[in-house]
Amino acid sequence: MTTTKPVVPSDSPHVASTASSAYAASTVGATTPTWRVVVAASIGNALEWFDLVVYGFFAATISKLFFPSGNETVSLMIALGTFGVSFFMRPLGAIVFGIYADRAGRKAALTLSIGLMMLGTLLIAFMPTYAAIGIAAPIGLTLARMIQGFSAGGEFGSATAFMAEHAQHRRGFFSSFQVASQGLTTLLAALFGVTLTSNLDAAQMASWGWRVPFFFGLIIGPVAYYIRRHTTET
Repeated sequence: MTTTKPVVPSDSPHVASTASSAYAASTVGATTPTWRVVVAASIGNALEWFDLVVYGFFAATISKLFFPSGNETVSLMIALGTFGVSFFMRPLGAIVFGIYADRAGRKAALTLSIGLMMLGTLLIAFMPTYAAIGIAAPIGLTLARMIQGFSAGGEFGSATAFMAEHAQHRRGFFSSFQVASQGLTTLLAALFGVTLTSNLDAAQMASWGWRVPFFFGLIIGPVAYYIRRHTTET
């Protein structure tokens, strides 16, 4: 006696789910190696945190150029307050980018976040000082810091989800590159601070030295943007 196996309709939810899962797995593995996903997420995250943190290492110089007052301590406190403004923007950026990433995709959110960070860095790198444009200088600097904070807030969650969804076999390990890259870029920002302050005098620092790390960020930014543009969506 022969038995006939039951025929599962091709439009069965089980078949569709299995097929789509297999296709997604094969597509991700074939088009985007895990190492490239890690680089795409980590380099952008590292760059964003470098641009965010390096401001603090040059706050003493920036305070004199953008927040002049009769008391240097007051100027420094205002400059550090501007540094803190970016952290107030992070929760808002996290919420907005989280919603956007769910609707438009992780790749779109990550590309937008690094674009905004580059915009904020560009504004700081080329911002004229108070002596040149008056009150517009500290206002522009504060706006740039707000853009950077908003971008950094949206970066972390989207980048972590992006790596976890690509590397499903080792989610914890690959997601840890996010925090590792932040630590490394903090050291890099500190290295810029030590190197420049050790080799430039006060006049050189005030003239152009403090802008160097922001120009460095602008050079690396397009590389990170390109890599992210050429990764596959999760």
